[in-house]
Amino acid sequence: MPMKQTGRKLHKSANGKVVDMDLLRQKNELTPAVGNARVNARGDELGAGGQIVRKREDIMNEYYASNPGVKEETPVNQEEKDLTDDWIEDDNGNFIQKG
Repeated sequence: MPMKQTGRKLHKSANGKVVDMDLLRQKNELTPAVGNARVNARGDELGAGGQIVRKREDIMNEYYASNPGVKEETPVNQEEKDLTDDWIEDDNGNFIQKG
């Protein structure tokens, strides 16, 4: 009986190349978003020079505190948690890869 595949999802491009979307998202997590929103891919607010001013978690906690009727986010499942284990936070609040 075949085992169910767990972990990252692999997609094939139109040219037949394999693309790991989870790895791509993780690599570009701290890249500023395109446009005038002044956020990175995680949703952190960015200030001058691309420095993180407010983390996404702080923004979400503030939103839920001011809107009590809105449901909380679902907890992060173990697969998503494993993706972030390779990253640590530096003194400025930016996440960098271990090593």
